[in-house]
Amino acid sequence: MPPYEYAEHGKISPGKLFLDQDGKVAQLHGAGIQQFDDTFFAWGEDKTYGGTFGGVACYSSPDLATWTFHGHSLPVTEDVHELAPGRVIERPKVLRNHNGKYVMFLHVDSSDYSDAKVGWAISEKPEGPYEFLRAERPLGNISRDIGVFADDDGTGYLLSEDRDHGLQIYRLSDDYLSVDSIVSTTLAPESNHPLGAHGYESPAMVKVAGLYYLFGSDLTGWSTNDNKYSTAEAPSGPWSEWEDFAPPGSATHDSQISTVVSVKGAQDTCHVYVGDRWIREDLFHSAPVWLPIHISDGKASLAWTDEWTLNAGTGTFTA
Repeated sequence: MPPYEYAEHGKISPGKLFLDQDGKVAQLHGAGIQQFDDTFFAWGEDKTYGGTFGGVACYSSPDLATWTFHGHSLPVTEDVHELAPGRVIERPKVLRNHNGKYVMFLHVDSSDYSDAKVGWAISEKPEGPYEFLRAERPLGNISRDIGVFADDDGTGYLLSEDRDHGLQIYRLSDDYLSVDSIVSTTLAPESNHPLGAHGYESPAMVKVAGLYYLFGSDLTGWSTNDNKYSTAEAPSGPWSEWEDFAPPGSATHDSQISTVVSVKGAQDTCHVYVGDRWIREDLFHSAPVWLPIHISDGKASLAWTDEWTLNAGTGTFTA
């Protein structure tokens, strides 16, 4: 085993592992993060069993650096087919709907990735426990890596990698429990996909000053690549040409995007890139690469910093 590096308590050190309140490695892989009141909640893939389902681990934090483990929001469950041992559950993401219920979205799959479905679960509390509802292909389309986004008016969107057609943006029903329609489909340029369609995976979306920013990763398996972003004045597009947001050739500082968190404070709003540095042979110890990302005037840029802290109250960070 290689020597693992751990972030100092209260600080974010890209490429170093977070520890929880008990000194255990925080399982924040493929994480979804939301801020509810003064607390961040994060849901991550527990990689205890490598590439197969080990539970959706839930953590809370005041600063994205100090983590308290709340157990599994969604545990391995032998009598539920989709959650049984040996299955694949990835990219847990959560939205709070207008009824105050917490809706969890999941990439649900078989070990050979032939199911390619979206799963739904629901809870009265952010940490759970969540009741698993169902898994399906949205509007009949395959779905692997996912992201979610809630607009200012509460409209919910599911972002889904559908390599048969491209990166899909779906409008969700009012309660977020089903898919209503396809809003837009975007393709990666110069696709080499045998069917001619190729959309970015691990999608994320944020809205800044009325402009929508869509992020995604190329399809290179566990290997990292230069992730891209596109902009539009509405989720329906038209979307701009895809561009790098990290230095070209850096493979997004050797990471893959999972989500972008908007931190609205009393002084400012900052944004946090949440990425993963996958170690295929040891997914449990795959390190987080979380960095401040500058988003403004139609441009996004991600610069490296060895260590930084977030002040969620002010919406600012210190490198």
